[in-house]
Amino acid sequence: MADKISIPIIDLFAGPGGLGEGFCAFEQNGVQPFRIGLSVEKDSYAHKTLRLRSFFRQFPKGEVPELYYDLLQQKISQHDFPDRLKQHSQLFAAWERASSEAMCEELGAAAHKTISERITNVLGNKRKPWVLIGGPPCQAYSLAGRVRNQGISNYKIEEDSRSTLYLEYLRILAEHQPDIFVMENVKGMLSATLEKKRIFDQILADLQSPSGQESRLRYQIVPIISQAETNGYDEDDPRRFIVKCENFGVPQQRHRVILIGIRDNLGDVELPTLCPQAAPTVKSMLDRLPRLRSGLSRKKSEGRYVKISDTPDTWMTSIRQQLGVNGAPAISSWLNGLDEKVYSKILSVVENFKLPQKDRGAEFVTAKATMDKSHRLFDWFVDERLPGVCNHSTRAHLESDLARYLYCAAFAECHDHSPRLHEFPEALLPEHLNAKSGNFNDRFRVQVANQPATTITSHISKDGHYFIHYDPSLTIGNLILAS
Repeated sequence: MADKISIPIIDLFAGPGGLGEGFCAFEQNGVQPFRIGLSVEKDSYAHKTLRLRSFFRQFPKGEVPELYYDLLQQKISQHDFPDRLKQHSQLFAAWERASSEAMCEELGAAAHKTISERITNVLGNKRKPWVLIGGPPCQAYSLAGRVRNQGISNYKIEEDSRSTLYLEYLRILAEHQPDIFVMENVKGMLSATLEKKRIFDQILADLQSPSGQESRLRYQIVPIISQAETNGYDEDDPRRFIVKCENFGVPQQRHRVILIGIRDNLGDVELPTLCPQAAPTVKSMLDRLPRLRSGLSRKKSEGRYVKISDTPDTWMTSIRQQLGVNGAPAISSWLNGLDEKVYSKILSVVENFKLPQKDRGAEFVTAKATMDKSHRLFDWFVDERLPGVCNHSTRAHLESDLARYLYCAAFAECHDHSPRLHEFPEALLPEHLNAKSGNFNDRFRVQVANQPATTITSHISKDGHYFIHYDPSLTIGNLILAS
């Protein structure tokens, strides 16, 4: 477990650590040059992931202790995990290092001194190359966030603390002067405004001179080279900083602004280029996951919603009632008028539908194979010491949504795109004001099988309709991501 890595990473606004994982996984000529020195995140659940991944990374490949896999398989609890590690001094020492590396704290004025001191301790007295990474919270100026904020009475972005958290990033940048920094955020920041001025122009100027215009500390802010070349944007076009991840082999249509800052006194630095690569499809990533059923939350009865007892039997009864099959009341008038392909697909699904063996799933679900070994991302997503899948469980839905999900998935399979609301049967339109307004016309979105997934949002629990499974036999209420 000796530390052979020389370039520390400080990760701010770390979330569960995805950006840091990328740095840690990078390997060149058999050497992995980066290590996480400190990651800072305020969300307690994300912090637990940061700490556990830090523990995992301290062991060579194939030498992670069995206790780690026992934890993932729910054989021991998170509460008991540290005590079990105490029985093995080396393992507990690794856990303490992980606890020191992953810091649960909210960045801002109150915690600035503590965080700054921790960064100084990690970097040490001798000046070594290091990298600062992270993306301040983006909800205030993301495109979707701005639409939501319009519905908040008296909302002003100037008063939303999330819109200025980049100033804390800037402050740490000015104090600690990393050789390189990477700042990632949503593309909506390019068009967002604060006090009637474009936010991005100010952010760019601040990052170029984080200690003020009179300071000698200056950074060149550069895009990922191949992206600028591919899109053909000129140097004054902020869109040159957008990276469309699906163009480079990422299984998600994730478009992000990535700013790379290089300290001026480092001289000319030639960045490596990204190699264009087709993105894996949703189907290729998920097709071998164990099949699950959804849960039931409520149904409408006498004009109001009431809770439903969620069991496999009540779930099957609800499906039959919603679809008017096996002698159930034919409330499925929405089937009339569908095009022949969609109609036939729905009937086929209903006639052949069976309850999945894994029911609604669990924190850990045993499975023999979760991805084909020939898949080029197999080594990234599959640990062969783990005999199944973690966090594979479904969410509960309104009974009335079961038919909507089935229709959406069948439509997408037949027409290769997710239906817009204007393509819904009248009887399936949701009961909300925007159903016919054209706003949120893609309120129900299928993850189309032969395409990369759309961007996975941080607020997926509120936007579950956006992640409907591509397989109609699974989408009678089952979503791709549920918990």
